[in-house]
Amino acid sequence: MMRPVTTPRPWTVLHPGPLTPRGEGLWTIDDQVPGLPGATRRMTIVRRRDGSLLFYNAVPVPEEVLRQIRALGPPAQLVLPNALHALDAAAFALKLNVTAYAPEVAVAALAARLPCQPISALPLEEGLRVFTVDGFRTREAVLLVGDTLLVGDLVTNAPHGRGVVGLLMRLVGFTGPEPKLPRPVRKRVEVDTAAVQALFRTLSDQPGLARIIPSHGDVMDRDAAALLRHLASSL
Repeated sequence: MMRPVTTPRPWTVLHPGPLTPRGEGLWTIDDQVPGLPGATRRMTIVRRRDGSLLFYNAVPVPEEVLRQIRALGPPAQLVLPNALHALDAAAFALKLNVTAYAPEVAVAALAARLPCQPISALPLEEGLRVFTVDGFRTREAVLLVGDTLLVGDLVTNAPHGRGVVGLLMRLVGFTGPEPKLPRPVRKRVEVDTAAVQALFRTLSDQPGLARIIPSHGDVMDRDAAALLRHLASSL
């Protein structure tokens, strides 16, 4: 069981990068992981068919960037891949007045600081699907948006970094020369290997899959289906 967190983090802007287009109706903003210099995280913004915006992960941004985001459409929904990605979710939901959605297993854990709807209640539409990582105890929510897969911890693509933090991340197996499901993640989420392999294969079979946007590391925009099949066989 995950422990409920009762102290919301206030709106805290660190050093986010620019609003970056990633495809039709898709943008990302990268930032550092709070308290872990050298490690990165990513928020993805999806413009839905009605023009409203869905956010996958929550990253506070400066007012100027907020104005750029609002110019894309009205903020409406925030999807949290899992409870471990909710550090800035409460402040973000309040600031942008969006409804938060999270895996069912995370709703109770987050309730003390952020009321969430279960991910099963997220309004879907053509070109937007939700997959659950049943092989993780976090039941991570993965989104397929058109030809793009959005993942939390299911796949990372973080190259080796520099300095003490870079060395530490390398030693624990979080970083590397190719995309992977890192050992620290596997330990934290108690992976059911067979279930995760099955999901990788299911995702690899999605027609037209062109890219994978992870929450940590570089975007993968080549041979996405082949990469998922490789991950399945390498577990």
